[in-house]
Amino acid sequence: MGYGSRKSCVFCANKIEGIDYKEVNKLNKYLTDRGKIVPRRISGNCARHQRQLTKAIKRARSMALLPFTVD
Repeated sequence: MGYGSRKSCVFCANKIEGIDYKEVNKLNKYLTDRGKIVPRRISGNCARHQRQLTKAIKRARSMALLPFTVD
């Protein structure tokens, strides 16, 4: 009767307070193969860390550290 296991926030589990836009390898895990940001229901992040992650990815894109799209 379950809907699968409940995912937990990786950032909360590791007690990470802030997400840095310069950590490109970490941010790449939350992008799809097309370059879109993975939604919270799939990644399992909490709302607070998903907002920080989105802001960091968008900042990294504007600083040309991450691509906007992937061909």
